[in-house]
Amino acid sequence: MIILITGATHTGKTLLAQKLLEKYRWPYLSMDHLKMGLIRSGCTTLTPYDDDQMTEYLWPIIREIVKTAVENGQNLIVEGCYVPADWENDFSAFYRSQIRFVLLYFTEDYIRSHYDAIMQNADVIEDRGNDADVDPALLLKENRYYENTFGQTSGAVIIRDFDQKAMAEL
Repeated sequence: MIILITGATHTGKTLLAQKLLEKYRWPYLSMDHLKMGLIRSGCTTLTPYDDDQMTEYLWPIIREIVKTAVENGQNLIVEGCYVPADWENDFSAFYRSQIRFVLLYFTEDYIRSHYDAIMQNADVIEDRGNDADVDPALLLKENRYYENTFGQTSGAVIIRDFDQKAMAEL
C-alpha cells in the first residue's frame, strides 16, 4: 500500500507522515528531501522557490518510485506538495487500487482563527528556517488551490483543519 499525502504548506504533511511511520513502521519519502538532495547535488538548476517547475521535475521520479513499490508489494508513505492535479492519469487501475490519497488543507475560518498556532507549530518535525513569507494571504491562496484541485479526488481521505480524529483513522 502507498499512502500519498499532499496539501498546502504548514498543514501537517510531514507530521502525519512521521506519525504513520511510527504507527505502521513503513518507510516514508519526503518530496522536500528529494528536492533538496537534487538541488544540493547539482542535479538541477532549480531552486527551492521554483515550485511549479519542481512539480514537473520531481513528479516523474516520484511516480516511478510509487510504481516500483507497488510492483514489489512494498508499503511506502510519500509526502509533499509536488503532486500534479492530474496525478491519477499517471496510474492504471492496478496501481491506483494500491494508493491511498490523502489531502490536507485548512479552511479560511481555520486560518483566520488559528494563524498564530499554525506558525508556532511549523517546526514541529523539521526546521523550516525563515517563514517570514508565510502570511495569512499566502495560506489562504494555497489552501484554496489544494481544496479546489484535489478536493473531489475519488476515494481521497480529506483532512480539513488538522482534524486529529481523521488523522488517527488512517
